[in-house]
Amino acid sequence: MFPSTTNDAEALALSALTQTLADERRAQRFLDLTGIETISLRQRVADGDRTLFAALFDFLEAHEPDLIAVASALAVRPEALIAAREVLER
Repeated sequence: MFPSTTNDAEALALSALTQTLADERRAQRFLDLTGIETISLRQRVADGDRTLFAALFDFLEAHEPDLIAVASALAVRPEALIAAREVLER
């Protein structure tokens, strides 16, 4: 499944964020590399911040093992996560 709408991409981003945060080391690396604080993260998710979601996909793309692990956990191809970022950046 490749996301074709912003809503599809955001839904995939929320699932990918859940998987990213479920792994303690991956979650900490995401927060450290993006500089996002936990309180800010919660608010940005609640606001549906597309730049946050795109940053998440950028983070996953930058480390292929994470990209593959999250895609596998979501039962999607890694290319779907990349396509979601592209939709969100339009």
